[in-house]
Order: sequence, then C-alpha cells, then structure tokens
Amino acid sequence: MNFDISKEKIELEKDGKLLECDVLFTFNSLETKKSYIGYTDKIVASNGRRNIYISSFDPLKNYIELENIEDEKELNMVYNVLQQLDND
Repeated sequence: MNFDISKEKIELEKDGKLLECDVLFTFNSLETKKSYIGYTDKIVASNGRRNIYISSFDPLKNYIELENIEDEKELNMVYNVLQQLDND
C-alpha cells in the first residue's frame, strides 16, 4: 500500500487489484494518542452516500500501515468525529 498525504491519495490492494482512494481528512486524538485518516473509494452506497472509511495509522513510521479500529470506545469517538464533520 502506498500512502502520500501530500497528494491526498492512497492506494489499497483489494481482491488482488490496486484501488486508488481519495483522502478526505486526517485527525489526531489526544484521548487515544493515535492519528486517523478518513478516505473514500468513490463508490456510492445504496443510501446515496459515498463509502467513507476511517483507519488509524502511525505517522512516524517510514511505511504507513492502516489499522482497523475495533475497540468500542475508539469506534464511538470516531463516530462522533464523523457526525461533527457531517454537521459542518
């Protein structure tokens, strides 16, 4: 996977194919002490909205690896951030 926030694109491998995604936003959480990235594969879901994904990552590593968010408290925090972004 390639990650270059300056270009606002990331490439993910999905089902053996490279998929270019647009970076929508990044943010840091003082609560979790992690960095997060929101991105889209530009696919529109059945509800008419674009698919948006959020993963955590370590910006200090040379090779950026996106990590799934599985902790319920962390998921709630991310959900609240998404709601705030949607309201803005």
